[in-house]
Amino acid sequence: MKKHEEFRQMSDEQLQLTLRDTVKNLFHLRFQSATDRLETPSEITQAKRQVARIKTIMRERQLGLRGQKPLTGETHA
Repeated sequence: MKKHEEFRQMSDEQLQLTLRDTVKNLFHLRFQSATDRLETPSEITQAKRQVARIKTIMRERQLGLRGQKPLTGETHA
């Protein structure tokens, strides 16, 4: 399982591919769970969290939240 730092170092295209692969893997895990062939049920939870991490990073990039410089020189009264 990859850490969030590894996801942040990926390009947008790499994130898209990783997301697609993870969602496909999650589908297969759910299918195995439904047919009682899943060995470790925690894999489903891990895959869900990985999808959430990737989507969060993609959304942050879309909004420009990560890596954005703080505003300086403005006063809030």
